[in-house]
Amino acid sequence: MPSPIGEQIEKLRQEIRRHEHLYYVLDQPEISDAEYDALMRRLQDLEREHPEYASPDSPTRRVGGKPREGFVKVEHSSPMLSLDNVFSEGELRDFDRRVRDLLRGQAFRYVAELKLDGLSMAVRYENGRFQSAITRGDGRIGEDVTENARTIRSVPLRVKGGPERFEARGEVIMDRTAFERLNAERDQQGLSRFANPRNAAAGSLRVLDPSITASRRLGFFAYLRLEDGRPVDGGHWESLETLARMGFKVNPHRRRCRDVEELLAFCQEWEKKREDLPYEIDGVVAKVDSVAQQQRLGFTAKAPRWAIAYKYAARQAETEVLDIGVQVGRTGALTPVARLKPVLVGGVTVSRATLHNEDEIQRLGVEIGDTVLVERSGDVIPKVVRVVSQGAARRPFRMPEQCPVCGGRVVREEAEAARRCVNTNCPARLKESILHFASRGVMNIDGLGDALVDQLVDRGLVRSVADLYALKVEQVAGLERMAQKSASNLIRNIDKSRKNSLPRVLAALGIRFVGERTAQLLAEHFGSLDAIAAAAAGDLQAAEEVGPKVAESICEFFREPRNCELVERLREAGLQFSYQGRRKESGKLAGLTFVLTGTLPNLTREEAKERIEAAGGKVSGSVSGKTNYVVAGGDPGSKLDKARKLGVPIIGEPELLELIRSGPG
Repeated sequence: MPSPIGEQIEKLRQEIRRHEHLYYVLDQPEISDAEYDALMRRLQDLEREHPEYASPDSPTRRVGGKPREGFVKVEHSSPMLSLDNVFSEGELRDFDRRVRDLLRGQAFRYVAELKLDGLSMAVRYENGRFQSAITRGDGRIGEDVTENARTIRSVPLRVKGGPERFEARGEVIMDRTAFERLNAERDQQGLSRFANPRNAAAGSLRVLDPSITASRRLGFFAYLRLEDGRPVDGGHWESLETLARMGFKVNPHRRRCRDVEELLAFCQEWEKKREDLPYEIDGVVAKVDSVAQQQRLGFTAKAPRWAIAYKYAARQAETEVLDIGVQVGRTGALTPVARLKPVLVGGVTVSRATLHNEDEIQRLGVEIGDTVLVERSGDVIPKVVRVVSQGAARRPFRMPEQCPVCGGRVVREEAEAARRCVNTNCPARLKESILHFASRGVMNIDGLGDALVDQLVDRGLVRSVADLYALKVEQVAGLERMAQKSASNLIRNIDKSRKNSLPRVLAALGIRFVGERTAQLLAEHFGSLDAIAAAAAGDLQAAEEVGPKVAESICEFFREPRNCELVERLREAGLQFSYQGRRKESGKLAGLTFVLTGTLPNLTREEAKERIEAAGGKVSGSVSGKTNYVVAGGDPGSKLDKARKLGVPIIGEPELLELIRSGPG
């Protein structure tokens, strides 16, 4: 029998849950913020005094997870597929016609819902209690963001009723008020602004410290309930109603439509009213209501046939181009950006717009001082659509011949629109260069992720990729969320990478078009990095699969003095610059070409590749008439379809291992 103090604590928890539901789900608060804070403080005091009554679903446990070093990958119970898009009334009617044809005269209804501009997330419950949360990821595998999702007040920690285990999928959003407040705070801190609420929500859900997520005031709207990875029998409308009864926030602006006419009316109604909402939407989602009919309609390779996203047209406004600058991206691409006289476009103040590249500037005929039409569609930075009128004192813009960030060489490859800085250590692209250098298929430096790279560069500890090899344990241990043990592990992994072979070192340099396979072929052909650096374009093309484009990219890389300086520093750090390996001309798989697709049961793709090449075989990245075998694992991609179309033999991991042991036949 519960003690009086236990009953008091549970009663207080129930009262706080009720007020959270009223405030964060129903938007109908009954008490002031001060009164709510007083209740929460009282509960915190009682739980601290009586730890024996601790509970994982207590309202006090929303924020309390420790900062983490990264996110764990988790497989979804069933794929979180994206939806196909339509952009006009005619395309929506075409979708309706396909549904009617496939259902062969059966009566059906649509459920129309607002398409929230956020990011998808799945939350799992057991025995009525919140257990975990996973981002959409690639639709098959997402990231575990449980501690961060716990801080979202509209994600219930305990639900009313429901089965023993179930999953709710929904959209994480940031409303306009929270978005403007966050950007104002970032302005004060000298940080870059988020481009839109969707980007802000995505960034906030994936920060490593849950307390930061909690401060961002994210919201969660549930839109689907699953049991054992499948929709619950019945209708989608009833699923939404059930989620609402269980305590989830479900968007109230939804409608059951008897036909496409009612569906179109709903779409048109909310296109006019979208700016009245406190959050961003970019269209309407329509789903066939009946789950049985959904199953009959089935799926394409990428999307369900029973659902569609009707996307609204982009929003536009006219304004003046005050200046044009250049932004250097993480890959070294130089992008011209128009600085605009601030203008309100779809409820958001726009002061910059991309001009993409110099060809686009010429196509538009835009110059500084012109009045232009600007468009935003809820994506990233807005774009200039066309020149409305030419300014009286207009002046042309010219792309720079040197990188505006580092002063390095800027090149524009033949048949490419973008100019690029080729300096690997350019501050604008340094973080991306380090992440590429450390990635699994390259130098494989485990523990060197986004958050740590940000700190190393921002604090000036790493100004060049080569600086990684001069890092000390005490420097890394002093960073946020890095303890002595994790710092020691990182330095050990960096030291271990010095032994990586030349193909990995060459791939790590970040030369355009030189990936893992091309690096392997170059190393086999030339035998040393010095020979590759000294080779002329024609000599480089003598290597297998190296064409004029790849050869010129390699030459451009080694023409940049800063890149040559980096190479010398890596030599001094003890990296491997020579290569003794050669592909076997003999072996059980000699003369055979393989393509790998999907996830193999026991071997990683890298391990499978190494075994094939050790037996004299060749691994290609694409299927062609010259392919001898396609090795397919779980969730294979389009390569499998192409293999079937070309009649290429398809084998699994067991057959591959048998070929390696015994050879073909």
